[in-house]
Amino acid sequence: MSDINQFIEEAAALVNKELDWLIPAEGQPPRKLRDAMRWSLFAGGKRFRPALMLAAGRAFGAADAKVMRTAAAVEMIHTYSLIHDDLPSMDDDDLRRGRETCHRKYGEATAILAGDALQALAFQTIAEDEQLASDTRIRMISGLGQAAACMVVGQQLDLLAEGQSVDEELVESIHQNKTGALIAFSAEAGAIIAGASDEATASIRQYGKRLGLLFQIVDDILDETEETVSLGKTAGKDAAAEKATFTRIYGIEESWRIARRIAEETTGSIEFLGTDGKILRSMIELVSVRRS
Repeated sequence: MSDINQFIEEAAALVNKELDWLIPAEGQPPRKLRDAMRWSLFAGGKRFRPALMLAAGRAFGAADAKVMRTAAAVEMIHTYSLIHDDLPSMDDDDLRRGRETCHRKYGEATAILAGDALQALAFQTIAEDEQLASDTRIRMISGLGQAAACMVVGQQLDLLAEGQSVDEELVESIHQNKTGALIAFSAEAGAIIAGASDEATASIRQYGKRLGLLFQIVDDILDETEETVSLGKTAGKDAAAEKATFTRIYGIEESWRIARRIAEETTGSIEFLGTDGKILRSMIELVSVRRS
């Protein structure tokens, strides 16, 4: 796993540099809003989605610089979703990545505005990216917009399903929207920016969709098997809220079995890449054995 860990660290450093340039510590007021945005944006994390986009771009020969702005935009959207997901009106979480959530540190109103600002800046970032041709920028903005809308749908379905009778179809729909859509876009965007064929791009999107589902199933398991200190967020909240999860339907052992099957399917979707898909295959393994 050393090669993939080295790649994740490299990708995180690249996107952090880009984000720090796009949203610097010093800038236009109000200072509290900027601080709240950066509090959540630089709270840590592996930068999994930008790393996935970078890996897909490299697999098809794209220079990192062409991918980096869109990768930063994806991280902004992801961070906005975490800020809003943690709000008292949503999951009401006190911890995110081992420290206070944005609303606990800066207040609920500022947290909402911080999320709003990050969402808006994500699309501005892509629109102003001179590394990309105008038609590619439009595809990126459209794709990211669709993924962000899917996240909202997934969050609403998740809230509606709390305490209700659920089946695998509903849980998978929630996961594919709330988590999988942005991961699928990240993989697909790297291929599109690199100029991959339509057939190859479709395969990469399928890879991203399955990887997103795998990511969330493992997350469901970790919520029930790990401690708060290792998770960086409050453990056991999904079960306490009777969330729609794979572990609620199948239990932990069967959920692991399902995860292994999906990992195999995900690997099969990128066999055509051969050695060029090495990092993408390693990311499947990283998700499969993930421990926060």
